[in-house]
Amino acid sequence: MEISYITQNVEMPAIDAEKVKCWIEAVAREHGKRVGALTYVFCDDEYILATNNQFLGHDYYTDIITFDYSNSHRISGDMVISLDTVRTNAEQLGVDYNSELLRVIIHGVLHLCGINDKGPGEREIMERHENEALALLPENVFVQ
Repeated sequence: MEISYITQNVEMPAIDAEKVKCWIEAVAREHGKRVGALTYVFCDDEYILATNNQFLGHDYYTDIITFDYSNSHRISGDMVISLDTVRTNAEQLGVDYNSELLRVIIHGVLHLCGINDKGPGEREIMERHENEALALLPENVFVQ
């Protein structure tokens, strides 16, 4: 298992990589999966807009795009996360930026586990799984 972090036009969030790795493994296990190679690309809005346009043909900003390379038992993929959009969403929702970032980080993992959020009633199912995953989060996942 390998989790890689890349930045594009932003600074790396101050996360404890080992604690986040353990958390992701625990969440995957809850869904009957093992963790393979995961790459997180933390970026700005312009980078995610270009990615969204190039690979999905969408001309809008989003908080995360997940590219799924999983097989039936092992999750693997690339997750592109706009820290600008995460910050905007946190402000609009009235929640802490770090909490919203963790929600988005695990949102991508849940997609890799097979949970969708675009169809009727699926958003509520995704939110329930996000909340369950956040309950497994170890303390102090952000380094000082």
